[in-house]
Amino acid sequence: MSGDNTDRYRRLIADLDAAQARYRLIDHPPEGRTDLVSALRGHDVAHAAKCLIVMVKIGKKQTRYVLAVVPGHARVDLQAIKSVLGGSYVGVAGKDKAEELAGSVSGTVLPFTYHPQLELIADPTLVEAPELYFNAARLDRSIALAADDYTRIAVPRLESIALADVLPGGQA
Repeated sequence: MSGDNTDRYRRLIADLDAAQARYRLIDHPPEGRTDLVSALRGHDVAHAAKCLIVMVKIGKKQTRYVLAVVPGHARVDLQAIKSVLGGSYVGVAGKDKAEELAGSVSGTVLPFTYHPQLELIADPTLVEAPELYFNAARLDRSIALAADDYTRIAVPRLESIALADVLPGGQA
């Protein structure tokens, strides 16, 4: 685990504790794929928080980045994000840029944003279950967090950005 991930993990735990969040830690073999880690954690993949960093061009001069969070069994609807932000182009951010903005490596991206250039948009269906699960900025430890604490602490913009049609294995 890189130093950045360690820092991101510590900051997350400190923030959750400071906000008196209801959460528990789950240790498991290293895994970053949503469907596989959900099985290791022992919950329905729909209760996982799947995170994707998206780039949206607004005209020719402005670029915005979005941390899109959807239930683990869904795909991110890029066109919905483009529409929500009034963009002219949308695409998945490159791996290097995504990891820079997220402050952690792929497979460990948190459903929280700590970067001023990264906007947080979550699908409302994500918080319908009482708990949501996500890797805790590391591949070998996850967090089960009360959904209402997630919305209270992360304060995501709630928009319909999940596609209902699921790919085999829950992959997006």
